[in-house]
Amino acid sequence: MTETGAEVDRVDAEEQLELTEQEQEDLDAAEAQAQFVSYSGQDFDVAGLIRRLENDDILIPSFGHADERIEAQGFQRSFVWNRPQMDRFIESLLLGYPIPGIFLVRQTDNRYLVLDGQQRLSTLRAFKEGLHNSREFALKNVADELKGLTYKTLPEDLRRKFDNTFIQAILVSSDGSPKSLDSVYNIFERLNSGGTQLTAHEIRVALYAGPFIDYIEGLNRFEAWRDLYGKRSPRLRDQELVLRILALFHSSKDYKRPLKKFLNDFVSAHRSADNLPLECLKTLFKKAASLMVEQSGRAAIRLRGNQVNAALTEAVFFGLMKRLDSDAPAPTAAEVDEVIESYKENEAIYEALTRSTADEDQVTKRLTAAVAAFMGD
Repeated sequence: MTETGAEVDRVDAEEQLELTEQEQEDLDAAEAQAQFVSYSGQDFDVAGLIRRLENDDILIPSFGHADERIEAQGFQRSFVWNRPQMDRFIESLLLGYPIPGIFLVRQTDNRYLVLDGQQRLSTLRAFKEGLHNSREFALKNVADELKGLTYKTLPEDLRRKFDNTFIQAILVSSDGSPKSLDSVYNIFERLNSGGTQLTAHEIRVALYAGPFIDYIEGLNRFEAWRDLYGKRSPRLRDQELVLRILALFHSSKDYKRPLKKFLNDFVSAHRSADNLPLECLKTLFKKAASLMVEQSGRAAIRLRGNQVNAALTEAVFFGLMKRLDSDAPAPTAAEVDEVIESYKENEAIYEALTRSTADEDQVTKRLTAAVAAFMGD
């Protein structure tokens, strides 16, 4: 492996988990139109919440996976609380401390989808069942008088307190329509704070999980694309980049800021993956990736540094895919490499690749330039 390749691998391995400046800007971008929702408050006793979880009347979806029972796919990652956090939460409940509320989405089938509160609900259920990670759930990180207690060994007064404590829930109604899902998305964005925030695409994958997201992930695994991009992104940035390429290639004329809204609308419109030329898009994407990696290698989508430049990536893929989709003869890998290097050195479009990259004018500028470069205009 060359020194450059080793350095790129190091950068890939150290990909930041915090939001990038562009991702934060994307999340902060205001919607052009206000989205109104209706909600209500309701108190649930702990025993009732656990019963509903056991009966699948409350659903805690797995992050990013389709579930036919869920109309608006879930926003939760895998369970992330450690045992001290779980113990302290149960202790707070047993001591009568205030418990944070939860957010639920009422679906059209009258099931409740957990919008916020997965870890609290999962902890309550695990304690009631007496197991966590296949081990006995006995309290450890708590006051001395509670140490070693399980749900079954709780004194009767504490067991009643556990079962009968009320937790406030905010119930948001959803009819499953795109407009309704937009509102749910916006609510979660406002709840998405503290700890490691989700990116706009992580929320998107959860909300719109289904055949089209699966299709994008299939392209994300393509060997030539992986050779170009590098290691898998723990924040799904590679998958979002595939989506950006496809959405702009198919619907660039519809592009408007904010980028998150454009991508949300595209995924929502094609969630079932039955109204897009999927085979054509797959062929063009794979051919473009293969041509790039053959001679340009990883440098094809990196601009004056070792990190992937998203604006450059979508532009060169857009231009090359347009060339491959035209009547013009397909370029050789050497020709592709020459065009990419010339494009990257074009000072006239450098700003469109590095500053305010989500602006409509900047997107149009770099895509138009890329098509002209690959078509030889």
